[in-house]
Amino acid sequence: MTAQNKAKWFKFLILILGGGTVYKLANLKDAFYVPMQEFMGLSHTQIGLLLSANAIIATGLFVVGGMLADRFDTRKLIPLGLIGTGALGLYLATFPPFSSLMLVFCLLAVCADCIYWPALLKAIRGLGNDQEQGRMFGLLEGGRGVVDTLVAFSALGVFVALGSGEHGLKAAILFYALIDIAAGVLTWFLLKGNQAQAQTSAKNPLANLMEAIKVPAIWLVSFNVFMVYIVYCGLTYFIPYLKEVYGLPVALVGAYGIINQYMLKILGGPAGGFIADKHFKSPSRYLKWAFLALLPMMAIILLVPKSPGFIYAGMAATLSFAFIVFSMRGVFWAPMGEVGIAPHITGSAFGIGCLIGYAPGMFAYVGYGALLDHFPGQQGYNYVFVAMMLLALIGFAIASRLQRLVRKAAPLATAATA
Repeated sequence: MTAQNKAKWFKFLILILGGGTVYKLANLKDAFYVPMQEFMGLSHTQIGLLLSANAIIATGLFVVGGMLADRFDTRKLIPLGLIGTGALGLYLATFPPFSSLMLVFCLLAVCADCIYWPALLKAIRGLGNDQEQGRMFGLLEGGRGVVDTLVAFSALGVFVALGSGEHGLKAAILFYALIDIAAGVLTWFLLKGNQAQAQTSAKNPLANLMEAIKVPAIWLVSFNVFMVYIVYCGLTYFIPYLKEVYGLPVALVGAYGIINQYMLKILGGPAGGFIADKHFKSPSRYLKWAFLALLPMMAIILLVPKSPGFIYAGMAATLSFAFIVFSMRGVFWAPMGEVGIAPHITGSAFGIGCLIGYAPGMFAYVGYGALLDHFPGQQGYNYVFVAMMLLALIGFAIASRLQRLVRKAAPLATAATA
């Protein structure tokens, strides 16, 4: 491995460290939902309001974040987002009143989703050439899963070690905050000379955004991400499905949840990246056929007999479906490199992509949940799963159109390189 390659992968690991920690405070409920209620005095409604406020601000600022990534050096934006997130965590650990918590969760969206995330995506794209985009983004997703798991369990260990009470929760929040600050400081000092820094253009950020809006390829990539993400949201309902329909024991619920949320993220992202680059030679081509592969997998889930004797078959079928989806999540940003987005509008392109691509988080769970509430039991799950199949079919059509665009763009890119 050359010195240049070693430097590239070292920078990549530094970026992964921040990517796996920056959202821990905004998603504190993942590991500490009940302690938040007990020791911070929050109701279900109040926790929901905090999460909704964070999601709304994040969605509204993704495009602004993309403009910032085009205007400023990503080496400055990434540490700023991490250190800002950590500073908010230090205040969060004081258990402020609910009105202040609302402000904190809104500012967490500013730091993580506006300042940090589009800059990270641009930095990752800049680390690899167009033939490496699948691997880079796949390893980003897998690496984030590893860091995410280690940090989450470490914080849980701090909480338990200090008695699983109020002091334990404050210590866990401080742990998250200090990890973010440390990652920000490391990023600042260790990413010097980063090849992925933002390239300032003679145009202003708004002009870059308007230029990006006029590029059809950016919209195709964005809606491709949208379709992957809306199917991904449906994975949440595999756990209650197995519990209600197959009588999944409580002990297996925890094990299944860990595999479904952590192990598949760690394995699926890198697998998708390497398959897309090495076998399919194109992330967009891989996404097209992966969408199609979801259809027979969901058909198997629907056809597995619904009795306790087939519980392991049901688990295997749902986990196989989820693995494909996680492999798609690992590469759904990689086509940004394939379609030849100009470097000076890369940040704006990712901003538009995040705005559209992550939008299902605001309504998909409500839609799936409404189906299950209106049609209790097996019927409701059948409707949810059929809806996921139809969405995958639409995704296949969008990914097919995207791949055709990539094929047309390839000869032009080759000629330009020559």
